[in-house]
Amino acid sequence: MADMEDWPTGKVEDVHPKVRRLLAGNPSPFTYTGTQTYLVGHGEVAVIDPGPDLAAHVATILAATGGERIVAILCTHTHHDHSPASRALTKATGAPIIGCAPLAIPDDGPRADAAFDFDYRPDRALADGEQVSGGDWTLTAVATPGHTSNHLCFALEGEGVLFTGDHVMGWSTTVIAPPDGDMTAYFASLDTLLKRDDRVYFPAHGPAVEKPRAHVRALVTHRRMREKQILARLGEGEDRIPAMVATMYRDVDPRLHGAAGRSVLAHLLDLERRGLVKAEGERWTLAA
Repeated sequence: MADMEDWPTGKVEDVHPKVRRLLAGNPSPFTYTGTQTYLVGHGEVAVIDPGPDLAAHVATILAATGGERIVAILCTHTHHDHSPASRALTKATGAPIIGCAPLAIPDDGPRADAAFDFDYRPDRALADGEQVSGGDWTLTAVATPGHTSNHLCFALEGEGVLFTGDHVMGWSTTVIAPPDGDMTAYFASLDTLLKRDDRVYFPAHGPAVEKPRAHVRALVTHRRMREKQILARLGEGEDRIPAMVATMYRDVDPRLHGAAGRSVLAHLLDLERRGLVKAEGERWTLAA
């Protein structure tokens, strides 16, 4: 498989006999080299995570599938780097937008969802276990809430392939940002993947994950380590999230500290549900 640094925007790469991959031109500290769009099948094609609303990226998808028919446009979730291009693509091809449900969270205060695509309107929302087929492929939805409440992975049946969106990435852990992001749900969704027998993950960011179970176990270990760090900081009297972030993430790009703070909050909310910590306004303490 090509090295990520040698894989330019707009290049179509065969990563599996039934799967092609192409990279959108939206690199950032949060997207790594950019969003990866996957083309599943030949002749009748499914497009997974069409990406941001970039005309050049949509044009690349259409050029890559020239002479073929796009029969389904699937979105793992509705962040701006994943779903907006679905509308331009369906306008160009007539293919239905299928996959995750529209985001629906209460508007009851400050939120961390500025990156959500609220214009996303699927023709068909898939529930856990529901399928879409075309040509010689079938994709099954695997509900994996956590990064977002509406996140889905897609399993390519009979191939041991799972498209993991942002639930499991190939370059970094995913951000869990309340109120929609939920650490308790994220842990449960990682457990869901550990019970599967996939052979390879194709994430939306970063290289393929070729040892899925070991990778997921490492993600769980990392999150439990962060959890222990948070409990230790609270034990030292560090009772506010910004102070915890400054200590725990001092070697991390400062541009990511805001997102890190949201993940710390997600951990704290999970710990609160488990009766290990308690909140008093913006202060957090160990439960008695």
